[in-house]
Amino acid sequence: MINKKIILDNLKTLLYALIIAIIIRSLIIQPFYIPSSSMELNLLVGDRLFVTKYSYGYSKHSFPFSPPVFKNRIFEKVPKRGDIIVFKTPSDNRTDYIKRLIGLPGDTVQFIDGNLYINNNQVLRTLISDDKNLFCGNQKINVSFYKEKLPNNKSYIASYRNDISFVNSDKYLVPQNHYFFLGDNRDCSKDSRFLSEVGYVHRDNLVGKAQFLFFSSNSREGSIFEIWKWSKIIRFDRFFKKLK
Repeated sequence: MINKKIILDNLKTLLYALIIAIIIRSLIIQPFYIPSSSMELNLLVGDRLFVTKYSYGYSKHSFPFSPPVFKNRIFEKVPKRGDIIVFKTPSDNRTDYIKRLIGLPGDTVQFIDGNLYINNNQVLRTLISDDKNLFCGNQKINVSFYKEKLPNNKSYIASYRNDISFVNSDKYLVPQNHYFFLGDNRDCSKDSRFLSEVGYVHRDNLVGKAQFLFFSSNSREGSIFEIWKWSKIIRFDRFFKKLK
């Protein structure tokens, strides 16, 4: 005969574990998987990373399914230009995107002759390589790599397509309480330049700051269950890599 007390104790244990997991995921740290090429070379398809939820405070989007537990943000901290951030897309308030923060509230952002301008000042960039291949989905594109340096001295690597690049744009004026994001793989990224799909991101939509990788695998080389291919599939050199 099944002991009801044992069953109840096991159910309680599972419930407590679930509650603890939700608390950790909502308030402290959450894992994310990178499914697209929009942040290459800095983030690759197959990267798994940890995002800290406390970095910018909390909103309803800090919790699973975004329940309307409160309005606005609590314990808010202002993000820094250049941070890699996970946010909910304004178009549906559901889909998680990860991009780099470029424009702060009140900023103007514009591309002129392929160069990035913030508040009418050109972002300093230095050519690193002018003939490299990157993936954009399943397609390979030829790009140039640049080291870009933002006004707060934050630097990172950005790639621009050599044949059909995003050369000129209108001037984007970032509204108050909103942010402007770009993917590091500039010509393979749906980001704030696409106003109908992403556009300006409200501060309440910020989920957390991407901090470091904990695992990475290359699905193009095969399944992770093919142990004999691990030397090609698993990117051991990206384990526990801090993001910049």
